[in-house]
Amino acid sequence: MKFTKRLIKGKFIKRYKRFFADIKLNKEIIVAHCPNTGSMMGLLGTNNDVWISKNNDPKRKLKFTLEIVKVKNNLIGVNTHFANKIVNHALSNNLITELKKCDYIKPEFFFNKETRFDFFIKKKNEKILVEVKNVTLCRDKKIAEFPDAITSRGLKHLKTLIDAIKKGYKSYIIFLIQMQGMEYFKIAKDIDKEYYQNYLIAKKFGVNFLAYRCKISPKEIKIEKKLQIVDE
Repeated sequence: MKFTKRLIKGKFIKRYKRFFADIKLNKEIIVAHCPNTGSMMGLLGTNNDVWISKNNDPKRKLKFTLEIVKVKNNLIGVNTHFANKIVNHALSNNLITELKKCDYIKPEFFFNKETRFDFFIKKKNEKILVEVKNVTLCRDKKIAEFPDAITSRGLKHLKTLIDAIKKGYKSYIIFLIQMQGMEYFKIAKDIDKEYYQNYLIAKKFGVNFLAYRCKISPKEIKIEKKLQIVDE
């Protein structure tokens, strides 16, 4: 996924009210939209290098959007709205080994009245559901983790994907690691013990879990490498 406009480099000052971030551009401080509902644990250090996009749409209250944060020399994509675009690009270009050569890809698929999954895929005679989880947490060198806060929505998806398997679907969760430098992935069970327990149950029922790292630059973000998932 390529950025359509050149990103602007600045310095992170602070995040507040979840969706607002103060960014220093030269001598000016601007307010940018923060498109990430997670805790962003470990990313919010004052004076971290950041890259923001600008949109001059007169209907927008905030013209700038926070896109990338640099932490310990690693670039991290923080715009969760891009996660599905990155995976869609990967599916369409056969960058995900387990889901190559799909016959049909439909984003935002309603499985039932209560649950929508990120993708419905047809591949030969298989019906496949895919849910994407954006990953930006790293507390140990080279190990990415999810979630960074308790996730009731993520728990619901785990349970529904088990139900989908019982109804003849093949189920996947892709942990999209928008972080450079990572080599492993694990579930942050100390942050959300219930999610971890249900993750183990879902594995036994046949839900497939994949972790893919992204290559990140101010010009584009795309899937680069599959990572090993470690269970503790």
